[in-house]
Amino acid sequence: MSVIENIAVPESLLKKVRELSEREGITIDQFVSSAIAEKASAWATVEYLKERARRGSREKFLQALGKVPKVEPDEEDKLE
Repeated sequence: MSVIENIAVPESLLKKVRELSEREGITIDQFVSSAIAEKASAWATVEYLKERARRGSREKFLQALGKVPKVEPDEEDKLE
């Protein structure tokens, strides 16, 4: 495991992290590692979706939509 040193964090944010870590019963290291993992995952998801969007086309979308049966929605699914 690597250690990141000398990261400047605003005092107000550090105070909040301390409070949340204490409330959740985890260390600040665990909190920060979890936050980094969540952010990295979010960015990776955005990149994945951008790639999927580049491969899509309106023609393919309309073709797939054309396979949906033309029936009235159930009562609970109708918009009012």
